[in-house]
Amino acid sequence: MTILLMALFSVFLGSFYNVCIHRAMSGESIVYPPSHCPECRHPLAPLDLIPILSYIFLLGKCRYCKAKISIRYPIIELITAVLVLLLYNAYGLTWQFVSYTFLTGLLIIISFIDIEQQFIPNKLVVIGFIFGVLFSLAGFTTQFWNAILGLISGAGSLLIIGLVSLLVLRKEGMGGGDIKLLGVIGLFLGWKLTLLTLFVSIYIGGIFSIFLLLLGIKNKGEYIAFGPFISLASLIALLWGRDIIQWYVVSFL
Repeated sequence: MTILLMALFSVFLGSFYNVCIHRAMSGESIVYPPSHCPECRHPLAPLDLIPILSYIFLLGKCRYCKAKISIRYPIIELITAVLVLLLYNAYGLTWQFVSYTFLTGLLIIISFIDIEQQFIPNKLVVIGFIFGVLFSLAGFTTQFWNAILGLISGAGSLLIIGLVSLLVLRKEGMGGGDIKLLGVIGLFLGWKLTLLTLFVSIYIGGIFSIFLLLLGIKNKGEYIAFGPFISLASLIALLWGRDIIQWYVVSFL
């Protein structure tokens, strides 16, 4: 019953993330106006707002103008449900679970904005920074000194990579948004898991970029958003990072 309630809660949470993503990109307030079709602007009825099911029953189209609804909406709701259940399985109903669920939601919103518009809003970074500090001070995530080291090691590592790329390769190697994002993640995870996040994101980003180039989806030199890779790597570190570090130490050191 608890898992079922958690699943229901998480899909509605994912629906809220969809609102945040759309309105952050359109410049609208998340409070007003009420939910509406982005094409015809018709207010949505409660039956139009049931996560996942409404998309299926409406066949991915607006009930009023028949405009196509992005598949992004049910995907985000499903991703949110899976991640929240994984976090619940790992941390139980604790303040850690609450803190990391907040971080996960922030990463989902940031990642999809970065994918669609190739930038990370400073407003979201500031929100993450404030709550990262507060959660560490309250002892919900990691010790405060570890959070500060995570901030420094995360932002500092990407800043160094960006400067080296700029000086040696004469091109921007890392966006400012990515640097700030990893710094915020460091506040939640501490320095060890943040460095693991950095290494995992580089591997995932490299492999995925190669596939995009081979499939012709992206051209050489074309911008590929790195924020989603950082976010995915941080979630891997959050859920299985300590096991990965222990396996590495036992196997290679």
